Amino acid sequence: MFKRILIANRGEIALRVMRAAKAMGIESVAIYSEADVEAPHRVEADVAVCVGGPKSADSYLNIEAILQAAEQTEAKAIHPGYGFLSENALFSELCAQHKITFIGPGPRVIRLMGDKATARRTMQAAGLPVIPGSEGVLAGLDEATEVASDMGFPVLLKATAGGGGKGMRICRDLGALGVSFAQAAMEADKAFGNPGLYMEKYIERGRHIEFQFMADSFGNAVHLGERECSAQRNHQKLIEESPSAVMTAELRAELGDKVRKAVAAIGYVGAGTMEFLRDPSGKLYFMEVNTRLQVEHPVTEMVTGFDLVQEQIRVAANHRLSMRQEDVRLQGHAIEVRVNAEDPFDGFKPCPGLVSRFEPPAAADGVRVRVDTYVRDGTRIPVYYDSMICKLIVAAETRDQARRGMIEALGKFRVEGIKTTIPLHLKILASEAFASGTYDTGLVGGLLAQERPAGN
Repeated sequence: MFKRILIANRGEIALRVMRAAKAMGIESVAIYSEADVEAPHRVEADVAVCVGGPKSADSYLNIEAILQAAEQTEAKAIHPGYGFLSENALFSELCAQHKITFIGPGPRVIRLMGDKATARRTMQAAGLPVIPGSEGVLAGLDEATEVASDMGFPVLLKATAGGGGKGMRICRDLGALGVSFAQAAMEADKAFGNPGLYMEKYIERGRHIEFQFMADSFGNAVHLGERECSAQRNHQKLIEESPSAVMTAELRAELGDKVRKAVAAIGYVGAGTMEFLRDPSGKLYFMEVNTRLQVEHPVTEMVTGFDLVQEQIRVAANHRLSMRQEDVRLQGHAIEVRVNAEDPFDGFKPCPGLVSRFEPPAAADGVRVRVDTYVRDGTRIPVYYDSMICKLIVAAETRDQARRGMIEALGKFRVEGIKTTIPLHLKILASEAFASGTYDTGLVGGLLAQERPAGN
């Protein structure tokens, strides 16, 4: 096992990895930017190294500085968390060249799954159903027009190298396609350094369902059930839950078996998530694989009892998985909300600044409460990084108990000095569609439309 690992991240995920490492008797090295001099992850680490200026490009994306920090602190492994360099194949490759273990899949698998068009073909060959669409990256607008005309509108343009909703456009006619193609390509090139786009049939009123999986270097792979992630804004998740209200035990076993066999076949090692889109008829289609730990991993931990970060570290240290498929049982129900420093009723405008008061709920009636955060009274939210400041997770015996417990917990949450998404979470959780489990990816947009003044 590793004696010391470097955590190439910040905020709540850096602290989350530190907790897992400490429980395993492993020392932690934190990296931090000049904007994070007083950040908790720097203070709580065994060793901390400044890797550059406030901007991500100068610090948390500075591969040379991060590798140098690992070497000078004698860290033999690097945990990338999520975001930043977590799905960067070059970083994984350079870690190997420096004889440092990257806690995640190898560069070949990251590249294979990171290009969404290639991943689509690979998973289709493995027997997973895919959404009708282009065979690969579109050569240009002419090919896009031909494919869309054959499939019929609406269609969805997607960046082959992307995620997080960037480089993505819904097109409902040829006119919209002509305008959106150039916009999406430009956005994809700016965000990912790759303007390539592919196309899928756009599924109206779809539901976003993803499977968590773990795999080791001995060919073993397990799935840990699914998460429902349909409460989104602009293709970015706000609320996640496990299990999904529309997934049967039979379908979970059938699709989960295909997932674990597919990832084992490509030599995947580590934690990952396979994302699906469910159409109104109930059919599930493969979308993509995220080759990292997900923000929403706590809901899976709450219903399975497994620590996914500790499992990541063990597998990276060339240990076999600690669980078999028959050991994985979903118990009860868990819901997670992402509390962001944003104004949800003003276009999700970021709200950085000083948090004068931060009191997350310690408990709520009849539920288990978990809070993953880096914020405390007096924390200043920087303008340079992601706006998420906290993840609140509750678990209970039933879905409705978890939902009601989350409403109570959010009602006790006190944040002053900045605006947050808590009011929107309460509106979502109280909606009839969410309460009944019949919601889809259009839920948040519909609720926000009700908030707009007439005529806007």
